[in-house]
Amino acid sequence: MQRILSISGLRAVAGDGLDPAFLAEFASAVGTIAQGGKIVVSRDGRSTGNMVKQAVLAGLTATGCQVLDAGIATTPTCGVLVTALGAAGGIQITASHNPIPWNGLKPFDSEGSVYNREQGEKLLSLLESKEFRFVSWDRIGTVEQLDSPAQPHFERVFNLVDVDAIRKRRFKVVLDCNRGSGAVATPNLLEQLGCEVTLLGSEPDGQFEHTPEPLAENLTSLCKSVCESGADIGFAQDPDADRLAIIDEKGNYIGEELTLALAADHVLGRTPGPVVVNGSTSRVTADIAQKYGCDFYRSYVGEANVVSKMREVNAIIGGEGNGGVIEPKVGYVRDSFVSIAYVLDGLASRGGTLSEWTESIPSYSIVKSKLTCPRNLVQDACCALKKSFPDANATEGDGLRLDWENSWVQVRASNTEPIIRVIAEAPEPDEAERLCQTAQQNIRQAIGL
Repeated sequence: MQRILSISGLRAVAGDGLDPAFLAEFASAVGTIAQGGKIVVSRDGRSTGNMVKQAVLAGLTATGCQVLDAGIATTPTCGVLVTALGAAGGIQITASHNPIPWNGLKPFDSEGSVYNREQGEKLLSLLESKEFRFVSWDRIGTVEQLDSPAQPHFERVFNLVDVDAIRKRRFKVVLDCNRGSGAVATPNLLEQLGCEVTLLGSEPDGQFEHTPEPLAENLTSLCKSVCESGADIGFAQDPDADRLAIIDEKGNYIGEELTLALAADHVLGRTPGPVVVNGSTSRVTADIAQKYGCDFYRSYVGEANVVSKMREVNAIIGGEGNGGVIEPKVGYVRDSFVSIAYVLDGLASRGGTLSEWTESIPSYSIVKSKLTCPRNLVQDACCALKKSFPDANATEGDGLRLDWENSWVQVRASNTEPIIRVIAEAPEPDEAERLCQTAQQNIRQAIGL
């Protein structure tokens, strides 16, 4: 069984862990925590999505919840709707960037955020005890279909930027939704911002046209399309559209890491304040925070950990280096709509091209790799890596991060896949690649891979 269950939610394969009975129990646990209140439900476009939704609806209505069904919508839209509609929580049906056979459930609390550790552990405890808050026949919940579910999300995003200035630029944009949930609303978002849009992967059916994670090797068709169409910019969303990768006007993949960096550069230049990123995020955002004299913090990896730290320090902006920007004014959830709007607003206010903007911020090379590794051997891998680099400044607690003056390497277990991630960053590509490969070799030797 490939079921991956954690405080972050559930991911599994249909026929191998993604079964209706367990899905209904998971939803019943969410409904129990929400005490039968309103729950927003939305999904990405995967072919298993309707099956999963029916099981989720059964579990939620059995606990007396009023379900607000947003249909196919992005993960950040689900979070926004929770707060906009005064709901007690939400469930996004998605497996994010996992391959086509996978699907999953991502729960939200009443503040439109992913579950924190305490809430997640309560959910896991309920799944074990099965002490669900089932109601009598005359108190069974209802299901209401929402009209225009993305509009409240649009309105919050548009309040952040100079919409008229963006419209005047008439940006030519190539958008790669890769048949994910972003295809439902993102073209409309861009059109309302006055953009001329070329759309790739426009059918939100989950039949991805390329490997769904928005990495350079998966976006060659987008890079080519930007060049051929003479576009100003290219955007690539992951299947549930909480992450965004960017292509410049020359067809160059500038990466997920710079999504957060560009947004931070734009926001902090107008409104200085604290910034929070996770321990796997490029140091370029730290440099930008320093440029504007802003406090900078690192949290453990994981959206819930970033959000928790952002709340603690009252951060202006935060996020993760996987292309996930978190803007508190819209919602405490990673949001590709916010990323798109901030980058376009930045270009409109600065003038010039995206490549000129990216050349103006610090440059690093980051290399990300992964190794299949049983979870019980992760600590052995961390210990081996620490011994291999005795001259580094070691930070433990979320795997292991080793820092030098201008470079770093990290190893940690994934929260959503049975792998360990190895990430290295340095000023030059060769140096980052060498650091990453050395770390991988040491880990393989230590755990016998």
